[in-house]
Amino acid sequence: MVTFAGVDHVSLTVSDLDTSQDFYTAVLDFVLVLDVGYGRILMHPGTGFTLSLMKHDKARGDAFTELTTGLDHLGLTAASRADLEEWERRFDDLGVTYTPIRDMEFGFHLNFRDPDNIALELSAPNEHLIAAKKALADGRTSQADIDAFIEEHELDLPQAGKG
Repeated sequence: MVTFAGVDHVSLTVSDLDTSQDFYTAVLDFVLVLDVGYGRILMHPGTGFTLSLMKHDKARGDAFTELTTGLDHLGLTAASRADLEEWERRFDDLGVTYTPIRDMEFGFHLNFRDPDNIALELSAPNEHLIAAKKALADGRTSQADIDAFIEEHELDLPQAGKG
């Protein structure tokens, strides 16, 4: 069966290319690789992840809200909860708006906002997420296996496909 090989890039509509480029390069260490006038293509040196920032002529310029159908947030990976604590300190130093780290069922989450209020998240896995990813990676995990895992670990999550 054909499947996709991974995430190639994410493209965000922004109100000001210079301001957004400054944010993503200063805060998240992206590097500008191409300026096409109406957009900027940034790459992260450590991961190769590509982020494009787009400015559309007919854009309304409203601040982002996850309450509008479309993107809820962009999730980025951190290695550990300790790394998230370092990110909090970096955000404080750079004046980035964020909410404190939340310990959740499948990991640790640090939410923050870019200059257009676009919701971003750094997350680090906990032991439950690490185990779940390992189980799925073997290619033989069924919905019943997932449901049993949730029950076994007493996770209060809605079961997939039920609701």
